[in-house]
Amino acid sequence: MSTTSTQPAEYLAFTLGQEEYGIDIQKVSEIRNYETPTRIANAPDFVKGVINLRGLIVPIVDMRIRFNLGEPEYGPFTVVIILNIGARIVGMVVDAVSDVTILEPEQIKAAPEIGGTLSTDYIMGLGTLEERMLILVDIDKLMSSSEMGLIEKLAA
Repeated sequence: MSTTSTQPAEYLAFTLGQEEYGIDIQKVSEIRNYETPTRIANAPDFVKGVINLRGLIVPIVDMRIRFNLGEPEYGPFTVVIILNIGARIVGMVVDAVSDVTILEPEQIKAAPEIGGTLSTDYIMGLGTLEERMLILVDIDKLMSSSEMGLIEKLAA
C-alpha cells in the first residue's frame, strides 16, 4: 500500500485542554466511557493503569499527562479511545471526542518546527477546516516511542 496520500482520510477528532487533535480513524477500535483503571506499580505517571476489556488487559494512557497539559480532570465527557497499534491494544484517555472528520490532502499542512512537550516527530501535520485546526498525531509512532515503553517497535 502506498503511503503517499492523495485520497481523503478520516480522522477521529478529540480534545485535550484547549486544543483539538486528530488520529487516523482506522486505528480506533472503540470509544468507551472513562472508568478508573487498576494502578500498576512503577508505571510512568501517564500510564493510569490497566482495564479488563472483554478478557484483554489493556494499558490506559492519559494523554493530558503525557503531553504535559496540566492536571487531568475526569468529567462526564472524558472517554477512553481504544486503539489497535500493531498487535497491541492500548487505551487513550482524552477530555472529549468531537467527531469524525474527513480531510482532503490539501487541507493538511506541515507542522511547524517548534520546541515543547510534544515532539514534532509525532505530528503528521495540521488539518485545517474553516475555523478549526486539528493537530494530527501519528499515534503508531507516539505509542511505540521508547519513552512510552508500551509497545515494541512496530518495525523490528
